[in-house]
Parts: sequence; C-alpha cells; structure tokens
Amino acid sequence: MNDLLKLVIDAHGGLSNWERFNTISAHLKNGGVTWPMKGHPSVINDIDVTVDLKKQWASHYPFSQEDWHTVFQGNRVAIENSKGEVIEELSAPRESFKGHTLETPWSRLQLVYFIGYAMWTYFNAPFNLASLGYEVTELEPWEENGETWRRLQVRFPDGIATHGAVQTFYAGADGLIRRHDYDVDVLGGAGAAHYLSDYVEVSGIKVATKRRVYARLENNTPLTPEPLLVSIDLSNIKFS
Repeated sequence: MNDLLKLVIDAHGGLSNWERFNTISAHLKNGGVTWPMKGHPSVINDIDVTVDLKKQWASHYPFSQEDWHTVFQGNRVAIENSKGEVIEELSAPRESFKGHTLETPWSRLQLVYFIGYAMWTYFNAPFNLASLGYEVTELEPWEENGETWRRLQVRFPDGIATHGAVQTFYAGADGLIRRHDYDVDVLGGAGAAHYLSDYVEVSGIKVATKRRVYARLENNTPLTPEPLLVSIDLSNIKFS
C-alpha cells in the first residue's frame, strides 16, 4: 500500500476496524446552489441516508414522499415505496447525462443517481482506495491556509460510479482528509474543491460532519465564499 494512503487510512480508524462494518447511516442537512439550479430545491434538505461499505449501493429516505426511498446500485437507480414497489427506475443512468452542462436540469432519477454515488464515494473514502483496481500516486504537497497538505491522486476503477475517473485527496499532518478535488462528469466536467471538517469518532472511525463544496479554479484554488455549490452537515452517524 502507498505510504501516504496507509497513513490516511490509519488516521481514519484503520482498515481492519473498517472491515468489521457493512453499512454506515446518517442524517443529512443539505444546502447549496446546486439543488435549486438542478430543479430540486428542497427534496433532500433534511434526509437520512444509508450507504453500503462492501458494494455500490445507497438509499436516501424519506424521498419526495413519506413512504418513498431511493435505491442507487451503480448502474441502476430507482424510487420505491415502503412495500418495495418500484415507483420509477432507470438503468444505465450515467448515459442520461450526455450533453449536460452545469445548468441543465435533472430528472428525479438523475438526482437519485448523483446523491447516491456522491454519498457512496464520500463515506467509503479513504478505505476503499486500498482495494484492487484503485491506482494511487502521491503528488507534490499543497500549501493552503498556512498548512502543508500531502496529496493523493487516485484513479478509480472502471465500472465505479463516482464524480470522475481521477480525484485528489489532501491530507493534513494528522492524516485526516482536509480537501477532496474532482471534476464532475455529470455537471459538464465542472471542477470542485470539497472541504471536510469537524471530525467525530464513531465506532473507532473518524467521520467529517461538515462538508463544503466550491468551484475549483484553473490555478487549483477554490472560488470562495460564494457560490457555495453544496453543503452537507451530518448527525446521528451509525455503523453496522
């Protein structure tokens, strides 16, 4: 394993501890300009999520209606009711984003796809980066806010639904992830700088409870303080 990746994984609780669990669940408060821009201003403002730690699967609930929940399975998304009956579903959802720009509105199932793969990506990192198929390289350090952050560039395996094939993780001196950069394919390739803070320890795993996402400029700096693209605040975090 890459030395920096080992440092980061150990700082977040260690691989052996992580492998004891199958899922993580949390309550989310989501904000930012992305949701109204995409035509869904309040659907996920205050919502619960469960993410699988062994395979690509996630579910948000309640979604749009009290007895509805989402199903994200990598190459399939759906909305189901409490009886498991399918309200809507879409196979190969990535294909539906062809030709999209930053301003293109999303269907309800496109929203399900985005929030499903996004939370799967966020909750599984950095532990999944040690799995077969992930290509990890340490880049030169990055100076920001008076700190020096070491950087991991990661190429995700083909077939993993996520923002984009290549992503960069920035680690502080304590090994905790401070920033996560990616280009969002389903947003026309828009560059994002995603900041993580307010870590808590749950079942021996360090989890960031505050996430803030800004546009990333060509010089690799964030466009702040506005527009705030996405905000995520987590509470009631549980591993099982």
